[in-house]
Amino acid sequence: MSTEGNDGTAGGPGSAAGLDAEVLVVGDGPVGQTLAILLAQRGRSVTVVDRWPQPYTMSRAVAFDSEAARILASLGLTGYIAAETEPSGRYVWQNGAGKVLLDIEGSVRGWCHWPDSTSMYQPGLEAALTARGAELPTLRVLRGHEAVDAVDLGDHVELTCVGPDGERRTLSARWLVGCDGANSFVRDRIGGVLHDLDFAHDWLICDVVLHEERAFDPNNLQICDPARPRTEASAGPGHRRWEFMRLAGETVAELDTPDSAWRLLKLFGVTPDNATLLRHAVYTFRSRWAESWRSGRMLIAGDAAHVMPPFAGQGMCSGIRDAANLSWKLDMVLRGQVDETVLDTYVEERAAHVRHAVRMSVDLGKVICQLDPRAAADRDMAMLAARERGVGRGTPQAPVHPLRGGLLHQPEGAARPGRLTGRLTPQGRVRRGTRTDLFDEVAGTGFVLLAAEDPRRHLAPEAVDVLELLGVRTVTVLPPDAAASGPDEVADTDGTYLPFLAAAGARAVLVRPDFYVFGQADTIEDCSALLTDLGRQLEVAVPAH
Repeated sequence: MSTEGNDGTAGGPGSAAGLDAEVLVVGDGPVGQTLAILLAQRGRSVTVVDRWPQPYTMSRAVAFDSEAARILASLGLTGYIAAETEPSGRYVWQNGAGKVLLDIEGSVRGWCHWPDSTSMYQPGLEAALTARGAELPTLRVLRGHEAVDAVDLGDHVELTCVGPDGERRTLSARWLVGCDGANSFVRDRIGGVLHDLDFAHDWLICDVVLHEERAFDPNNLQICDPARPRTEASAGPGHRRWEFMRLAGETVAELDTPDSAWRLLKLFGVTPDNATLLRHAVYTFRSRWAESWRSGRMLIAGDAAHVMPPFAGQGMCSGIRDAANLSWKLDMVLRGQVDETVLDTYVEERAAHVRHAVRMSVDLGKVICQLDPRAAADRDMAMLAARERGVGRGTPQAPVHPLRGGLLHQPEGAARPGRLTGRLTPQGRVRRGTRTDLFDEVAGTGFVLLAAEDPRRHLAPEAVDVLELLGVRTVTVLPPDAAASGPDEVADTDGTYLPFLAAAGARAVLVRPDFYVFGQADTIEDCSALLTDLGRQLEVAVPAH
């Protein structure tokens, strides 16, 4: 990656012929960084522009989930996750009297191997992403460049920016993606309306470093007190966050002061004598999504496309999913393998996911942000009764649904898609030869035909063509104690994959580059149908047989 100063020139390594890049990304936050790295790892030339000369030094998000961790690991951030984050651990809701309404013990081994929730300090994550981007020669970042105009010219896009010296410059690329936040410039250029669920509240955010180590049990606490809803959470090793809801009759100016922050932090035994207040700010969470995510060669992702309350921890995670979904489809379009209409499946798939996440976040927020004492008492009674019946323990409702539409296998005739179609695949450790590691590290990423027996000798010629044209890897999963020495074999060390297939009556699944199942094969012979349907939907040019 190259990073320009004030006098940097246009163009860069790997630029498309006659253009500054193949993809322009507006916004260098975690979503824009993730998208840019995923594209650059595939060899695409990417230029990122960001209006701010330096990265923002304070945290916004404080956690990511198991799937987002898997995506970050695929960028090469495994070392960062191991060294600079921690499992979020136990999450408890209490009422104003201290009674437990909900008690969730987050697993340190989630669906994608990484914890269900990982706490982190966002500036550290962004620094790790920046360092990874610096290793990629086709990725260039222009900070201090504010996007002020964008034009879709049919075969490419031109983006006008104002640089640090006040000079206007025009950059060109095949595609433009706005990852530029809730007040997105690119979303405004695309047009369309924002769907608003009309649920918004102001909260005072306090980011704190304690002077001495303190044990927190639970590690994350939500106090549903109508007198003042408040939150205590891990923000990564060495960092804590406290949040306090603004009350009726209290102005933002009154709440957003150091005196107010310390007065409220004292409720948790946090004072200037034992802690440093890194930041206090009043944040207004909203509940919106864009109705239009794409117009021609311009798209949006992350907060530009959706914002939600923080209570399900899905804001940044949803944006990272956007990047994972869009990157491989955009790569195939740029390679000339598929038509650009595949990008419409990005919009279809991610919009459906996000709407569920936003609605779930709102539902949680309505429980937490209750200021009416009578309504809060009714809530407490209902939740305590449910807890006595065993509800409110264990794992909450998943914030991400399986894909129901988009680029998924459509069986011929009246047959219904398999149970695993559209589901996120798990990740466990596997062994090949003497090496034992996570599946993605051993088998690689991209399209994967994962099977309980070797599928290649059962594939029709047309299916083999699709497999080779799209670079689909075949991986045969053997029992944990089997000797897996072939280049396409792995032993299921953790017992993850064979039970996953067997529970759905499947012998194989075709996995997309974003780790979601395109479709399942109930017999090994059905693998041909999966591959040929993928080729048909992508309109891949297959030689006649």
